[in-house]
Amino acid sequence: MITRRDVLLSGLSLPLSGGIWGHAAMAQDYFSRDGVALRGYDPVAYYTTGAPQPGDAAFAAEWGGTVWHFASAQNRDLFLSAPETYAPQYGGYCAWAVSEGYTAPIDPDAWRIVDGKLYLNANRRIQRRWEGDIAGHIARAEANWPKLRAGL
Repeated sequence: MITRRDVLLSGLSLPLSGGIWGHAAMAQDYFSRDGVALRGYDPVAYYTTGAPQPGDAAFAAEWGGTVWHFASAQNRDLFLSAPETYAPQYGGYCAWAVSEGYTAPIDPDAWRIVDGKLYLNANRRIQRRWEGDIAGHIARAEANWPKLRAGL
């Protein structure tokens, strides 16, 4: 379970009630901070370069109720041609948290592609927990996500 200490150490804050960042995600299909998904990182770069890469507002596009930044026009165009292929699972929230029944913001450096899908985690410590039972966490997250998404 992500503890208040985990969140504080990651530099994020927890509200006193409700889900993490609950109001920021309302009316959006994908978690964003300051109106930009993935903290401004390029979702396509995880697939094409095998590493997180900051995007550039000059190559922005809107999809899924939020703005996405890309490192190049080519990456933006790839994303727009098949956004479900490149967009992270669970609305861009931490995959481990969703498997535990709640949402949490992510660290773009805590990621993994499994079966062609991008999964993000709150931080690398949480990612190591998630990697201890990837299939089990994905199965639980898949079961939890519809209810969590409906509550955003």
